[in-house]
Amino acid sequence: MRSVSDRLAESRPGSGTGPAPDPLRGEHARAFFLALAGITLALGAGTGLMVPTAFASSRIKDIADIEGVRENQLVGYGLVVGLQGTGDSLRNAPFTRQSLESMLERLGVNVRNAGINTANVAAVTVTANLPAFSSQGSRIDVTVSALGDSRSLQGGQLLVTPLIGADGQVYAVAQGPVAIAGFSAGGRTGSSVTRGVPTNGRIPSGALVEREIRFDFARMTNLRLSLRNPDLTTAQRMASKINAFIGSPVAEAANPGAVRVTPPPEYPGGVVRLLSDIENLQVEPDQQARIVIDEVSGIIVLGENVRVSSVALAQGALTIAVSESTGVSQPNPLAAGQTVPVAETAIAVDEGQGGLALLGQGGGVPLREIVSGLNALGVSPRDLIAILQALKAAGALQAEIEAF
Repeated sequence: MRSVSDRLAESRPGSGTGPAPDPLRGEHARAFFLALAGITLALGAGTGLMVPTAFASSRIKDIADIEGVRENQLVGYGLVVGLQGTGDSLRNAPFTRQSLESMLERLGVNVRNAGINTANVAAVTVTANLPAFSSQGSRIDVTVSALGDSRSLQGGQLLVTPLIGADGQVYAVAQGPVAIAGFSAGGRTGSSVTRGVPTNGRIPSGALVEREIRFDFARMTNLRLSLRNPDLTTAQRMASKINAFIGSPVAEAANPGAVRVTPPPEYPGGVVRLLSDIENLQVEPDQQARIVIDEVSGIIVLGENVRVSSVALAQGALTIAVSESTGVSQPNPLAAGQTVPVAETAIAVDEGQGGLALLGQGGGVPLREIVSGLNALGVSPRDLIAILQALKAAGALQAEIEAF
């Protein structure tokens, strides 16, 4: 029986004695252009539905995560100074006053009994995500949000702010100028204009990592790959693909959302090399038959597995047009009358030319035939929403509808 090293040597480019290369490995470029295959989009501004012609496989790293490798949320409380009169009102934000007094006392300035009155300081919360494997001394982005009644953080400078994790330990320290995307301006008469959110900003690379979260791959004897979209068929395909690549049953689908992998001890390069090879394997993900509807914007997304039983469908458009106009009532020349205006109303009703269409024949009509039948009716996306809901109520639509 050949070892794992022999199998890897045969799979490398340039080996003339190994088996033919796996065709799935050469599809990285093609997978990019086919990434949206199998999905139908109906936009509110469009007049019909579009159907892609193929379905692409994806890398394991794009559909699953390694369990335990994740970001960690950090949060802190600090002060932004240098605002041009748009900071907190110390009378309405006592926490800002207390924080300012405490900071000045740590710097050797006693202002406890002094009447501080400034609008150039704002209390803020500072949040950040600590990426996995961040080393000590690396930098991460932070988000700054106002806590009090500050009108804008434009031009402000965040003072040194410790960022703590869920365990209460300090993992990073943030400081730097705040960059905001919005603005606010006003005049003495009370008129003002605001664009975006001027009380929320970011500091790119504004926090310095002080503590690492250690995660040692080399000592792990079991790995779990967590699917981002849990599906039993996809999990089984992943396990089969990994086993075929390694040449031994090292992977199994534990449940629809996880695949358990046992690293072989003789694998060259250890666990890190194993995961690097596994995450680049191509797997065709399966998906549940689902239709997503956004009734506000008129966007409809139909999954590739949507099926409709044979059904006859008629769709008609009812249009009622009401127009108002003003006429003149003119009396006869010898009559003792007056010329007066008269309101006139005209109502026109158009029921359209809604026809009867047959969506497929036989059971389980595929998506392409569904789209062809609906496009033949000439329905708009908003009418299509009502049609899909009616098909579901009639029991002819084998898919889950999710509206938001």
